[in-house]
Amino acid sequence: MKDSIIDQQAIRLAARKLEAGALVAFPTETVYGLGADAENAAAVASIYAAKGRPSNHPVIVHVAPEADIAYWVESVPPQAQALIAAFWPGPLTLILPRAAHIPDQVSGGQSSIGLRCPSHPVAQALLREFKGGKGGIAGPSANKFGHVSPTTAQHVRDEFDADGDSPIACILDGGQSEVGIESTIIDLSRLASHGPVLLRPGHISAAQIGAVLGVAVQAADAAAPRASGTLESHYAPRTPVLLVPSAQLADTLQQMRQAGQSLALISYSTLAKEIPPLAAQFPMAASAPAYAHDLYAALRNMDHAAADLIVVEAPPSDPDWQGVNDRLRRAAHDSSAVLAGFKK
Repeated sequence: MKDSIIDQQAIRLAARKLEAGALVAFPTETVYGLGADAENAAAVASIYAAKGRPSNHPVIVHVAPEADIAYWVESVPPQAQALIAAFWPGPLTLILPRAAHIPDQVSGGQSSIGLRCPSHPVAQALLREFKGGKGGIAGPSANKFGHVSPTTAQHVRDEFDADGDSPIACILDGGQSEVGIESTIIDLSRLASHGPVLLRPGHISAAQIGAVLGVAVQAADAAAPRASGTLESHYAPRTPVLLVPSAQLADTLQQMRQAGQSLALISYSTLAKEIPPLAAQFPMAASAPAYAHDLYAALRNMDHAAADLIVVEAPPSDPDWQGVNDRLRRAAHDSSAVLAGFKK
């Protein structure tokens, strides 16, 4: 999207709604966010209520490109400054020790806070208008907790407007999200003891981050801060999802059809061309960025197919696919149990 087609009147209206304590849905390059004034505890609480989100599950605070990061945290270590210079604006969230004056609702009661500067021009316009660019917008994905994240304004409407009683004051439409999966989350709150720790993979890889910092990024440990989108079951459509390796795809589909199951399929390989017609089928690209771009749209599309199961051909396990595989693993967290039931 180009700045010239941004609806400035809509941006101003959304900013005023946020400043008044209301909820606003807005686009980012990753997914659409459900925004509230990050310094208004009651407004942040309304995010949790609208989503049905556990109060101890932190949200990410979005800030403008010119924002003073030091306002939000106890200190800005050199590692954070290096990652900000390399990847902001962009799909990278930094976890840092939260400043004492920032309400702990945004961090789920933890002493840390997640910050990110989105690159989407509509998000940036909103952040610059809101509180004169000096505020922060708490913005988890604009969907009910645990469901598939939205990548279009229509997805947000489908999620919250079904009963005609939406908790959202307005929705800014910025087209389809370019990246398609949520931001990478890096914990920098325990550098002295743990170094940089990857809490959630995304478009920006651990290898890219390690190259900037000059040290390897560590895997999440048991004592790591809680972070958005890291529960075992997450990003899930209402229809059960089965994640099946390519080599087992044809046989698994045949077994399920024989068991009388109506199936929807999401696949990326040419193997799918040899499979008989199903209730629905969504062909995906064979590159990780293109696959990520379409992933949530595919899950939502197949969720509307009235199938008993959504079968997903497991993508490659290469590092480039880490973010996609993370989302699919959580969306299909009970795949092994379902598959085991078919093999009995």
